[in-house]
Amino acid sequence: MAQSETKRPQTRISGQTIINELIRNMELGRLEMGYTILLPCIFSVYVHPDDYERLAGVQEIIREDAGRVLSARMADWNKKSSMFRRGGTRKVYRIAQSDWWIEIFPDMENSVPPGDVEIHSELNESRQPGYRGVKTTLIDREPSVTSARVARDRESTRRQPDKVFAEIRYQDDSGPQTYFVKQNEVSIGRGGEDLWVDLPLYTNDEVSREHLKLRRDPTSGAFTIVDSSRNGTWLNGRKLARGVEEVVPGSAEIKVAEVLKLSFEARK
Repeated sequence: MAQSETKRPQTRISGQTIINELIRNMELGRLEMGYTILLPCIFSVYVHPDDYERLAGVQEIIREDAGRVLSARMADWNKKSSMFRRGGTRKVYRIAQSDWWIEIFPDMENSVPPGDVEIHSELNESRQPGYRGVKTTLIDREPSVTSARVARDRESTRRQPDKVFAEIRYQDDSGPQTYFVKQNEVSIGRGGEDLWVDLPLYTNDEVSREHLKLRRDPTSGAFTIVDSSRNGTWLNGRKLARGVEEVVPGSAEIKVAEVLKLSFEARK
């Protein structure tokens, strides 16, 4: 269980404060192994009911922004790990799920004071053996929300799984990966702290920060691809013209800058 240093209580809490505490919780909760460092990706965030009510209209934006920030921080750590390897074992930072799960709850039991935020995190939706998760607070105090209550709240707010339109399988510096396409546009590339991409590829700079985009027509379900890179994109062995949208077959191989391959498979 991790505690923050003493801080003065705030009378009002902001979205930025919540995001900063999510970053700190993720840093404290990482689990280091031989070749991988797993980061927490399940976050239950508790705030005072008054703070919850004030942030009610922007919670979805806070969750979206927080996910982007956490992804950018993970990408930055992987970049630094590659730069400072110096012959040692390079450990890859990753999460055990395909995306972050962040939910904000009002503390109706009056355990969390106004201006505070209490975060409970896990490495995965299913608790890992021997890993109890991390609990952090903004104000220096003992975390007061019980584990049973966290589990109950997570179950009651569990969202229905999004429909998966396609799968993208690939292997980059972080190992074999599968990305589930659940939206109508997917940006793909190395990304960066100041450039968000939906599918970040951990590889060398031959791959552009935003290398290509996949788009889905919601009416027909058909996919198209657009190359926006310096070093090119190939679709089933044919190099694409930069900036020209082309149809993607239901099953296709996409080569990214002759560095790695994406196996694309549409779902019906």
